Amino acid sequence: MLGAALPAWSADVIGSTPDKPSYVAGDGFPAEMSVNWSSGQPELRVLFDCLDDVQHGHSLISAAAQGDVREGIHRFFTPEAGRPSSAPLWHSVAWRPPSRLVHKTYFGLYEWPEDERYAAVDEAMARLGMAAAWENARARVENADGKREIEFFAVDLAGEADARVKIYYRNHGADLAEVNRIASTALRHDTGSALAAYRTLAGSRADAGDAALSCLAFRSGVDGADECTTYLRLSDLAADDQEAVDRTAALLAGEGVDPARFRALAASLAPGALEDSRGLLELVSYRASGRRGDITTYFRLPVFETSAARRLSPVDLA
Repeated sequence: MLGAALPAWSADVIGSTPDKPSYVAGDGFPAEMSVNWSSGQPELRVLFDCLDDVQHGHSLISAAAQGDVREGIHRFFTPEAGRPSSAPLWHSVAWRPPSRLVHKTYFGLYEWPEDERYAAVDEAMARLGMAAAWENARARVENADGKREIEFFAVDLAGEADARVKIYYRNHGADLAEVNRIASTALRHDTGSALAAYRTLAGSRADAGDAALSCLAFRSGVDGADECTTYLRLSDLAADDQEAVDRTAALLAGEGVDPARFRALAASLAPGALEDSRGLLELVSYRASGRRGDITTYFRLPVFETSAARRLSPVDLA
């Protein structure tokens, strides 16, 4: 199923350096693997950058949306709608057995000026019937302290009533209290459990680390952001992958999830001893909206030599 979804680059031989570095991973590799640990049964996710094969990505959107209003949403992120360029397109597949495969698409807005990002999001949210919810959430977020920017717009490609539309903010110089305030703009958010989770992941630090992300999720019929997921960058907050894994395992255990499978997965993906690597477990996210153990671990696989490609940022790509 994954093979059918992958873009044309999946047939290329991997060399020592990426032909076209992707923003997905620090070494430029265009894919990541993540696992959500809630509900007693892990959900496996594989996310990949479509790179130059954007048309294939748009075809996936249309096929997966199956006539839903989301089917034509990609047009708002192309020059066809007046944008300065086509937004980088990422696609993911997620599977929690025995449920069916779920498709998700992410539009990268980081290459555009800020006003173009908002114009695209405003038009897309209006098309989806969520303009009022977005206006409400945006006002609450942008009245909060700190500096942040919209970086991604994402959609769940499904017709179900609980299918989400997601808007990702990248925070700059935020502390844990600030990312908790952003998350609390969502209608469903437990500030106490969220702050405790962030502190477990951050260790002795009070800051949220480099470029923490806040993802606001919107659903039809909800007058605002329904929930918020906070992503902390463990490659910055922890000294090495062993420390990152240990902190995440402690968080999982505290949420009632046996961390044994997570530890086994991390060890199997590491190129050597976990204490000798950093950035394999790049991000850990936590969502405090009523479901225990709603933790996702994001693995960036060490494919290229780190000297071969530097970490990209919105400033580099602007």
